[in-house]
Amino acid sequence: MLAAPPAFAQLEQITSREAISGLKAALEKGSQAAVAALGRVDGFFANPQVKIPLPESMQRGERLMRRVGMGRYADELILTLNRAAEAAVPEARQLLLDSVKKMTVKDAKGILTGGDTAATEYFRRTTQDALRKRFRPIVASATARVELAAKYNEYAETAAAFGLLKEEDANLDAYVTQKALDGLFFMVAEEEKKIRKDPVGSASAIIRKVFGAIR
Repeated sequence: MLAAPPAFAQLEQITSREAISGLKAALEKGSQAAVAALGRVDGFFANPQVKIPLPESMQRGERLMRRVGMGRYADELILTLNRAAEAAVPEARQLLLDSVKKMTVKDAKGILTGGDTAATEYFRRTTQDALRKRFRPIVASATARVELAAKYNEYAETAAAFGLLKEEDANLDAYVTQKALDGLFFMVAEEEKKIRKDPVGSASAIIRKVFGAIR
């Protein structure tokens, strides 16, 4: 009979209750840190890893504006896109916590023995659709204040109909909403990697015990 892999052998010494408690504590810690980092002024705008640029279809126009001394208008639109994402992200806090509460023993074991971002993928699978619905009206409210947003939508919808633009980029609000989601899950993944890499550095004893068992 083959011996169990080290990670499974060590996990067998941890009860299901401990495994779930440790994982929930880790996910709460990581997700809240990600929301706090992004859901504030400059959370997106000042972070080059998640800063939202203009959609590719608008970047040619952006370059033209900068050449003729109208760069400030492009800067204002980029800032607005990022401010919209920053305003939307706090809505994720409760949905992520609710997802943690609904986690099953099977979910927990799968995440613990999965890859470096298995927990992030669990979040994406269980919350992305609901988050998109929550983010979209907040983003729309922010972009509505920018006249260029309406012009972009009019142009982009025509371009998409002719196959000149990705359908998901044909609406500025949809574009920003997706970028906000991408940024959120990116940051959650970064927090998850930190916890997996250094569970001893976590303030929670149960996180250290559970994640330490699979190192």
